[in-house]
Amino acid sequence: GRAVLRSPRLARHGLGLRRRRKLPESWADMQEPLLEGMCFTLKYLGMTLVEKPKGEDMAAAAIRRIVATARVGARKFQKVILTVSPKGISLQDADTKEMVENISIYRISYCTTDKLQNKVFAYVAQSQESGALECHAFLSPKKKIAQAVTLTVAQAFQMALDLWESTHAGR
Repeated sequence: GRAVLRSPRLARHGLGLRRRRKLPESWADMQEPLLEGMCFTLKYLGMTLVEKPKGEDMAAAAIRRIVATARVGARKFQKVILTVSPKGISLQDADTKEMVENISIYRISYCTTDKLQNKVFAYVAQSQESGALECHAFLSPKKKIAQAVTLTVAQAFQMALDLWESTHAGR
């Protein structure tokens, strides 16, 4: 037993531990994958209504409400695949592959990674049905993934603006 634990080769290869692939340093500059959509596997924490379309304080308060509500409920969080593209954000159930929601980039007013709950990614969007502003929060496995989702959404905003400007420049 001790020989296995002390052997770095066995510990690395024999016990199922493996290296994780890291995001490349220049991933934020790569536009090709974003055009198709960047996928992230997250856990959906919930949603709350908000008054303002953007703001750090508003988002922090909304995330606190969502996390507090999520902790009270003894349910398992829904695992979703969040796909970010210049068209918007689409949510797909990770288990059933069923489409949960599709949000246009033009309906999203704000996205953030919370400072205190640094594994939580959230966005504010206008509801298609009611027109109300909703803050949706997701739990990521790591802080870096939550930050990557936020930066990817920001990059999608910029690409959507660039595409819109290029189509309207000829007018």
